[in-house]
Amino acid sequence: MSKAVINRMSRSAPDFDARLDALLAWDSVSDAGVVSTVASVLGEIREHGDSALLDYTRRFDSVEAESVAELEFSQQQLHAALQRIDAKQRQALERAAERIRLYHEHQRQESWQYQEADGTVLGQQVRPMDRVGLYVPGGKATYPSSVLMNAIPAKVAGVAELVAVSPTPGGQANDMVLAAAAIAGVDRLFAIGGAQAIAALAYGTETIPRVDKIVGPGNIYVATAKRQVFGSVGLDMIAGPSEILVVCDGKTDPDWIAMDLFSQAEHDEDAQSLLISPSAEYLDQVAASIDRLLPTMEREDIIRRSLSDRGALIAVADMSEAIELVNRIAPEHLELSVDEPEQYLPQIRHAGAIFLGRHTPEALGDYCAGPNHVLPTSGTARFSSPLGVYDFQKRSSVINCSPAGAAVLAETASVLARGESLTAHARSAEYRLRDGGGDE
Repeated sequence: MSKAVINRMSRSAPDFDARLDALLAWDSVSDAGVVSTVASVLGEIREHGDSALLDYTRRFDSVEAESVAELEFSQQQLHAALQRIDAKQRQALERAAERIRLYHEHQRQESWQYQEADGTVLGQQVRPMDRVGLYVPGGKATYPSSVLMNAIPAKVAGVAELVAVSPTPGGQANDMVLAAAAIAGVDRLFAIGGAQAIAALAYGTETIPRVDKIVGPGNIYVATAKRQVFGSVGLDMIAGPSEILVVCDGKTDPDWIAMDLFSQAEHDEDAQSLLISPSAEYLDQVAASIDRLLPTMEREDIIRRSLSDRGALIAVADMSEAIELVNRIAPEHLELSVDEPEQYLPQIRHAGAIFLGRHTPEALGDYCAGPNHVLPTSGTARFSSPLGVYDFQKRSSVINCSPAGAAVLAETASVLARGESLTAHARSAEYRLRDGGGDE
């Protein structure tokens, strides 16, 4: 008998906790060789700038250029690509962009202030970042949707300059990526990639300006580079493999759920697809759908490996146990394919994105529903949130003390400062106790 395509588990089994922990375990740390290689690349770019960047681009992408300026796409080239792509592709990109923009406009935060009775004013000033870098994968796969999801919130936030980088192996650029950059308002786009592109954005070169934050997905070298430059620049997150967790009451067409599981599994072999249901009979039906539909998939081998290594159909006693497991797993994507899914929403504490109902597949969120598809993975939804406008805004505290307010606050500050033996702090506050200052 051949091995089952996907693992079967039961919450009531004595070894369930250990098996689930093993299934969820993901080590995102690069091996020593990758770490060393990336550190070397970062050092070269930091020291030699454009010349090192050109060398790495020739070596890794087989792209010859005399200057980094030659690797920059003009706005005319971006808009020419927008004209070249198929009309349906352009319409889809523009429709998705509009929905993403509309959703993220609701996230924009404004500065605020309030005045106390004694005239003291307190508040918060909200300002966009000056310059943000966007990494766009361009090797085995290209993701124009990623351009929209990363660039549009930055522009809604008011970021003045958005600098994107994307490798073009062999000099072959992807028109959909260029078109998406045009639609999203990317200011500059360079045909560079890998750890060297991250270094260029983090440290700056003669041609590429240093940015304040880097966002966007990439391979293990890109992720490792992002980890190593953190502190010099801000980051969105260090993402792990894609994940989906479906909770179904047994009433959704099993073919639909099987395909929802496939939609994440086809990303790569490390992706994770989980289904939880209180109906063991329904899990059998989904398993049968998986067996029948899998041979029809273009990425069959990847899906099969993903489901075999990291996927599972999990039987629970009831919906209460299902929700308990949801919060334990803290999935990137959560589908509640159940009757009246809204009733469970208040109980969900940890999830990157929540898809409610039988007609809301995760795939819609990946492209055009509106909310961002850059989400916390590997259980980090316990403390992280989707990428949003707030990731591109900074907040500064505002304090404006009136003379009367300063005198009141000075008394409190003086006591606390002297309690910490910081007498300069105390005396600085005490000077404001009386008009005109003066020593003790």
